[in-house]
Amino acid sequence: MSNEAMLKVLVIDDSNTIRRSAEIFLKQGGHQVALADDGFDALAKLSDFKPDLVFCDILMPRLDGYQTCAIIKRNAEFTHVPVIMLSSKDGLFDKARGRMVGSQDYLTKPFTKDQLLQAVQQHRP
Repeated sequence: MSNEAMLKVLVIDDSNTIRRSAEIFLKQGGHQVALADDGFDALAKLSDFKPDLVFCDILMPRLDGYQTCAIIKRNAEFTHVPVIMLSSKDGLFDKARGRMVGSQDYLTKPFTKDQLLQAVQQHRP
């Protein structure tokens, strides 16, 4: 049962299209979803929502994904929460930089429902 338990997933992306498709896919997978349109919005929602997993876009205005991930990981309450970076670029540099700030994985956009749900399965707490 625990393998199929509902997770709370926070999706941070400045693209409404990406946020909405991620929300639909995750809800179809049986998960609870919160959406944030940038890093500041995400940080405001973090304490209330207490996600089990975070998907975070890299290229965002004001606070980029690397900065957002680093701030989440520095917070003792969320240091254990897996952060998966989202990017339209599939570069080695981006993946390495993501790992340096504490992200667990990297998903290239656009992603399919299967790719997104597989990432959730791989990184469930």
